[in-house]
Amino acid sequence: MPQHIGIVACSAEGAALCYRTICVEGATLMGPHAHPEVSMHTPSLADYVAHLDRNDWPAVGELMLASAHKLAKMGADFLICPDNTIHQALPYVLPKSPLPWLHIAEVAAQHAVERGYRHHRHQVAGQ
Repeated sequence: MPQHIGIVACSAEGAALCYRTICVEGATLMGPHAHPEVSMHTPSLADYVAHLDRNDWPAVGELMLASAHKLAKMGADFLICPDNTIHQALPYVLPKSPLPWLHIAEVAAQHAVERGYRHHRHQVAGQ
């Protein structure tokens, strides 16, 4: 049985893309119109931006944790955050989180290693 995914959203664009991807890929893996159960929570983007403007990562983490606790109460099995910027607050979040997180950068790195991709330095003309 698929797990219940909790989306800790920040921007509308990232959250919408994440939700849509889960639904589309779910149908690919599970059959027509099928996808895992998904719940999403986000405070106002303005709340995040106020903390980001001050470079206050612990406060960003507290917003993420508030969403994490709400999603845990809603029955989510694990959490994802479709926002590259606020991932920087995960060191403040993970030790206090009620649920495990799927970290998109770690998954992408694992995917690259499994396929044998390596870092390649591009040379710029004239250097």
